[in-house]
Amino acid sequence: MNKEIQNAKGIAEVLTEALPYIKRFNGKTIVIKYGGNAMTDEALKNSFARDVVLMKLVGMNPLVVHGGGPQIGQLLERTGKESRFFEGMRVTDSETMDIVEMVLGGQVNKNIVNLINRHGGSAVGLTGKDGALLQARKMVFTRNDPGMSAPEIIDIGHVGEVASIDTSIIDMLLQGNFIPVIAPIGVGEDGQSYNINADLVAGKLAEVLKAEKLIILTNTGGLLDAEGKVLTGLSVAKVNKLIKDKVIQGGMLPKIRSALDAVNAGVKAAHIIDGRVQHAVLLEIFTDKGVGTLIQGGSR
Repeated sequence: MNKEIQNAKGIAEVLTEALPYIKRFNGKTIVIKYGGNAMTDEALKNSFARDVVLMKLVGMNPLVVHGGGPQIGQLLERTGKESRFFEGMRVTDSETMDIVEMVLGGQVNKNIVNLINRHGGSAVGLTGKDGALLQARKMVFTRNDPGMSAPEIIDIGHVGEVASIDTSIIDMLLQGNFIPVIAPIGVGEDGQSYNINADLVAGKLAEVLKAEKLIILTNTGGLLDAEGKVLTGLSVAKVNKLIKDKVIQGGMLPKIRSALDAVNAGVKAAHIIDGRVQHAVLLEIFTDKGVGTLIQGGSR
């Protein structure tokens, strides 16, 4: 058997493995949180865009929610403004919020839209302010140290959480065969803009859209155990035990909590996958093995 025939056979095997997944997920909504290396490496950016376009072409409804922390940090540095964080959240005064909105809603969002469109898709960029998509409320932190007569309220500015979601504009775009690309900026009752964690927005959107899957791209192989091995096929109960045992901590916690909330609210499965792998999204959806951690409902 010559090399060309061997290659063709390999392609045919991949397609036949993917076929049942294509059939199963036809017409289903899949929310993807896009961030990390997959947003900065050129080869990974292009493979991600092609994955999303292919998903749409075979009948799925992909929806992209993106971050942009490094890009915000770079622009703040160029303007001479220091990046400050509290419990993993960017301290966001009014001037910083203007930069966040410009970077996320403008530069980053439109670059992703353009990338998907260049690869044959029809993407439309939004922030949570468009169509009153994301209603936000101010995130409040308190600190209660020994010796304090009352808890101290920590104000970190225009940082919000999701109060409610109106999916009307997303429903319209999906029905029109578009791919929504969403920047995680919400608006409060006071009309102020709020910067919201992209993992949180992706999880809440997956919940209200009754998505089949929530996929979160990371810069690790997935959820790792104490020995550094990837854990997968996890139930909600197993993940809660890993949190209690402090196997899951640090920057992975917001992603895991977002995934757990989504699964508890009826999303069929959540995936924490390695965004450093080319075509990671397709490998996770269309192959038996996948490239990350799968979390499903259930108590076992």
